[in-house]
Amino acid sequence: MTSARHSTGAAHSLMARLERIPHSRWHVKVRLIIGVVTFFEAFDQLLVAYTLPPIRAEWGLGPGQMTLAVTAGSVGMLVGALMSGWAADTLGRVRTIRIALALTVLASIGLFFSPSFAAFVLLRFVQGLGIGGEVPVAAAYIGELARAHGRGRFVLLYELVFPAGTLFAALLATWMVPTLGWRSIYLVGALPIVMLVLIKRHVPESPRWLAARGRYAEAETELDRIETAVERSTGRDLPAAAETVTVQDAPPAGDRVRELVAGRYRGRLLLVCGLWFTAFFVNYGLTSWLPTIYTGSYKLPLDQALQLSLLATAAGFLGCVLAALGVDRIGRRAVLGLGMALTAGTLIVLAALGASGVAQVAALTTIAALCSFASNITLYLYSPELFPTRSRALGTSIGAAFNRVGVILGPIVVAGAVTAGSIATAFALLGGVAALGALIVLFGPETRNRQLEEVSP
Repeated sequence: MTSARHSTGAAHSLMARLERIPHSRWHVKVRLIIGVVTFFEAFDQLLVAYTLPPIRAEWGLGPGQMTLAVTAGSVGMLVGALMSGWAADTLGRVRTIRIALALTVLASIGLFFSPSFAAFVLLRFVQGLGIGGEVPVAAAYIGELARAHGRGRFVLLYELVFPAGTLFAALLATWMVPTLGWRSIYLVGALPIVMLVLIKRHVPESPRWLAARGRYAEAETELDRIETAVERSTGRDLPAAAETVTVQDAPPAGDRVRELVAGRYRGRLLLVCGLWFTAFFVNYGLTSWLPTIYTGSYKLPLDQALQLSLLATAAGFLGCVLAALGVDRIGRRAVLGLGMALTAGTLIVLAALGASGVAQVAALTTIAALCSFASNITLYLYSPELFPTRSRALGTSIGAAFNRVGVILGPIVVAGAVTAGSIATAFALLGGVAALGALIVLFGPETRNRQLEEVSP
């Protein structure tokens, strides 16, 4: 009994200290280090869309092989997301991020030397393991460093690195692929190898995770390290600790899974899975095939097709910026719901017009991308908030796995419609799925300005 009271008091004290820490230059440094990793994960994820046209020509790929080239990485991301959720809740957030990064870097180097289409597909799968493993765990980790007030902007300003990575990939691929060949762009994805050292030296383990695991001495050590760094960066003492909600010790792994699948968080898990699936079904179904649609259906030259696809990616980044600025003002549900509803409306209008010309497709898919990216980036904030620290990474990663199911099925559906010569049908289906996502949002709780332990005890 005394031990239990001591544990509860220790957890309460640690969370109170963590909630009092203001956002500072130290937080910016940590977000920057993890952000560089996520930036290149996003960069690597999008490359297949911009390298698919020349790969198709070099290896004489048919429609089925092209779909496999797109989906191989997505299957890897699905497996990586499921594995990383367990790893991050068991081994730690930071260690899991480093393992995932190492996988991505090695696969990127392999893709540069890829001797055949079969090797390309295998390496894309391995690369997907790293991307799918890093992204949801990093989102959970960054959220656990933030205090309740202003957490939305804090997390989404970090998450902007993901659409920035896709935008950089689009910009660089638009120049490098026609000029230097498709292999060159994959070698760029190996650059973040240096981040493995920086993460080990400068990024602490999450005190929230350590406390949830009952490792209070380690949590206090990491928290002391953070407090000292923040005081040094701000030049003043930290404020007194305020009242806060305590964190519970982590139950055994089997109990954590049951809590998510059959316990009090089952409804939230279903909500998150539905949101991730619909959002990324639409987003990836749209963006991954745009260059090929422009070159195949509208007979545009490669450089012009890549430039038009770049418009959608740039608009998507703008949508993410708008989401980051608005998520603490109007709330998570509003950003998610509006983003998905406007995406649905735009794509359904495009389908009704028949997608009859390049200008029409370019204009409306650009608007749809802006709205779709705004809702999608908000999921990286919202999903971790809906689960307790003891199973936050696992719950988020299960949701992210359904993201990958959407990422796989979206391009397949679009490919089927494009092959059948019905692009308008593809846009109509994407619009309908986006509308379903907008309805699912209505069943979720609002988490704005609430402590993580309050939202998910």
